[in-house]
Amino acid sequence: MENNSEKKRFFSRFTFQKNPTHDNKIPQPAAEEKKSGFLTRLRSQLKKTHEILVTPVDELVLGKKKIDEETFENLEEILITSDVGPRAALDLIERVQKKVKYGEYDKADRIRNYLKDEILQILAARQQSLDTSKATPFVIMTLGVNGSGKTTTIAKLANQFQSEGKKVLLAAADTFRAAAIEQLEVWGGRLGCDVIKQKKGSDPSAVAFDAVHAAKARKADVLIIDTAGRLHTKVNLIEELKKIKRIIEREHPGAPHESLLVLDATTGQNAISQAKTFRETLGYTGIILTKLDGSAKGGVIVGICDELEIPIRYIGIGEQMDDLREFNAREFVDALFD
Repeated sequence: MENNSEKKRFFSRFTFQKNPTHDNKIPQPAAEEKKSGFLTRLRSQLKKTHEILVTPVDELVLGKKKIDEETFENLEEILITSDVGPRAALDLIERVQKKVKYGEYDKADRIRNYLKDEILQILAARQQSLDTSKATPFVIMTLGVNGSGKTTTIAKLANQFQSEGKKVLLAAADTFRAAAIEQLEVWGGRLGCDVIKQKKGSDPSAVAFDAVHAAKARKADVLIIDTAGRLHTKVNLIEELKKIKRIIEREHPGAPHESLLVLDATTGQNAISQAKTFRETLGYTGIILTKLDGSAKGGVIVGICDELEIPIRYIGIGEQMDDLREFNAREFVDALFD
């Protein structure tokens, strides 16, 4: 953050209450939102995507007497418009066409259920929980372009691990921006997590080196490392990230145990382009899709799952600390369609 007033504006978006484990204050959901249940909140936060994907499908089949070629052409247009993407849209159309059995061409309303089932199958194939018990400390390296919500997502992850009784250490390896270091440090203070850092302009791999040794010495269960995301200098960035990974693995064989790519759902198809770029040049083991609450482009999750053989670990549906949740395909599809 550039100054105190800007920091106040940033953190004013969150609701705070005392953490029972720490004296620090951490963001928590308001009481009325806790009562509403996560599924209800997920349905509410996916409203924009529902309106651009599901509502047009309902309008397409409503009152339609039979399924014809025009029906599928219109369905494909709806899918592409909702940022599912051309490839995933074509895949879904073919799947739905195969499900329309002989004698069902006069039952257009079944298209909705078939589409829902096929989307569920695509998403369920990429549902896989993160297991941090495989190593101690379990090292997570986070990737993603600036503005994707990476640093805030790190804080939410740390809070979730802490709620499970784990000791978490953070590392500010985005040394390109002083604001990134400061923001992570502020989050660490609010969460009660130590933050390993150096001054702006330092070698980020040196931060990673210090962080791995600190995590071992302090007996941390989880180490989360923030990294830079300035894709306008892509070649330099990728080399920097590769060096960080080499240092981590050298100092802690087998690490990083998870490399999480944070993608912003509001960027639509650009999120898929980013995912492909990082996969081809660096590689990663899981995806976190953020900002689904503020986007009508949530359909991009279907394209991501269809085109990339990478697990969706978490989704972000809001600014509260528990608005980052493990991805559950059934919950997501039910909330989107119902």
